[in-house]
Amino acid sequence: MPKPPAWLSKDAKAVWRSVASILTVERKTLTEGDLGTLESYCTATGTVRETQRVLSRDGVVIVNAKAELKRHPAIGIQNAAMQTARLCASELGLTPVSRSRPSVRAEEATDDDDNPLAI
Repeated sequence: MPKPPAWLSKDAKAVWRSVASILTVERKTLTEGDLGTLESYCTATGTVRETQRVLSRDGVVIVNAKAELKRHPAIGIQNAAMQTARLCASELGLTPVSRSRPSVRAEEATDDDDNPLAI
C-alpha cells in the first residue's frame, strides 16, 4: 500500500490510509496513475473535515464589521471541497453508483487466466 504524501494534513492522511487500503488490498484496483486522484480526494475530504470543525466552533452565521449577519466563509470552502471529493470518489470507484457500473463489476469479476481474449 502506498504511503500518504508527507504534505497531506492529518485528516487527509487518515483518509489516505483507509481508502488506499480498500483500493490496493481489497479491490486491487489502485495504479500509479490513480495516485493524483487519490491525493485530490484525500485533500478535499480533509478540507471538509477541517471546515466542519471551524463551522462547529464558529457557527454557520457570523457577524461582519458592519454588524450584519453573513454566511460563514468556510461554508463555500466546504461545499467546493465536497464537490471535489464526490468527483474524485466517483473516479476511484468509491461511490455506490460508480461501483454498480457494468464495466467496474465486470473488471472485478474477470479472472484473466480464464479469459481466452486476454493478452
